Amino acid sequence: MSFLRALIGAARAVRHAPRLAAGFVPDDDVLLDAPDERLAPALVAAALADPEPAAKLLATTRDTGEWEDRDRYVTRLATFAYSRDGWLTHWLSVAPGDPDALLVTAQLAVRRAWESPARAERLRELGPLIHAVAGEAPHDPVPWRLALDHARGAHAGHTVFESLWEQAVRRSPHHYGSHVAALKYLSAQWYGSHRAAFDFAEQAADDAAPDSLVRALPVRAAHDRLRVPPDRDPSVPAARVDRAADRALALSEVFPAGDPWPAEVRNLLAYVLVERARWEEAREEFGRIGVHATSFPWGAARGVGRGAVREDPLRGFLAARDRVRGELARRTPLWETGRGRAGRGGPGGH
Repeated sequence: MSFLRALIGAARAVRHAPRLAAGFVPDDDVLLDAPDERLAPALVAAALADPEPAAKLLATTRDTGEWEDRDRYVTRLATFAYSRDGWLTHWLSVAPGDPDALLVTAQLAVRRAWESPARAERLRELGPLIHAVAGEAPHDPVPWRLALDHARGAHAGHTVFESLWEQAVRRSPHHYGSHVAALKYLSAQWYGSHRAAFDFAEQAADDAAPDSLVRALPVRAAHDRLRVPPDRDPSVPAARVDRAADRALALSEVFPAGDPWPAEVRNLLAYVLVERARWEEAREEFGRIGVHATSFPWGAARGVGRGAVREDPLRGFLAARDRVRGELARRTPLWETGRGRAGRGGPGGH
């Protein structure tokens, strides 16, 4: 019987896969972590050792209180500086006290320390820099989000982390980056559990505005839960994972298809839908994603410690789309064309 199902499934896949791919952008058009129209010029200039566009961009986000954009841009600029930091060095040389240059520098330093075998020790050495940058930010939550990430890696206790969290949410109660930092701290991988992470994520989502990315926080907790075998921790049932996906679907529908703003949340949601075998919803979500693939979650490391392997995110994204298309095709009867049953002599006839 299993052999028969395999034969029928293969025939269905061959017939229906091309039609089911119609809602996906071509593989060659997919972009990984594509910058938006504001960040792209800053990155191009940085490649030419010119920090001025980056400086202007971050100053604008600071002056106008665009905290979510600011957080993304700081992270992306630090990622760029990880391999090409000449522009950042130049920026610091001409404006040594610039709060934005110092913030990018601190973000970069934390990333480099995080990848060190002596992570905790290296991060603790950065404590004065992190506290100085955060202390100079009376309204900006981004340095405090960085302080939360730093505290997690430096093995800060709950009391220290809670005090940093209060500073972050005082500046922006629904800042997505700060909530993600807290969720990581509460995760089973660090100092909490899958249940604690879900409890926090669901309560935060309940309190957030309808179009806030914090609404998708439970699906991030679901992603972490799905990366461990269910029998290792039965504290979070599958129904709770599915409810998290439902919340994220409702949020995704608020934004236009192809919008780069919710791209990471949509990629995360697609990952969860695939893992939960919700194939039709996953197909629709990949359609909303369009060209905007993101490194997270497709490039997340598998395994633990030094044996962890980081996967090619673009390959993972495309493989997941192909899997969705194949699974749907195998479940579609041979005679179904999408417009009704094929008659004799038609596409499905002889």
